[in-house]
Amino acid sequence: MAQLDVLNLVRGIHSEGDYIDFRNMLARYFADKAQKQIDALWDNGTINEQTIEQWGNERMRTPYRYAVLHNKNLIA
Repeated sequence: MAQLDVLNLVRGIHSEGDYIDFRNMLARYFADKAQKQIDALWDNGTINEQTIEQWGNERMRTPYRYAVLHNKNLIA
C-alpha cells in the first residue's frame, strides 16, 4: 500500500526542482529516523565512543575483492 501511495505522489512531480525537494524530504525523513535509533542505542549503552572508534578502524572489504582484482582463482 505504501508503495502505491509513493507512486501516486511521484506522479505529481513535474519539475526537477520538485523532484529534488521530494528526494531531499525523503532523505531527511530516513536520516532522522536512523538518528533516533542511533540515539536510543547510545542512551541504552549498546554503543559508546569505544564502539565508534572500533568501527572506524575496521576493514570491511569483501574477502573476494583481492582475488578478483588480481585474477586469482576463487575456487579453492
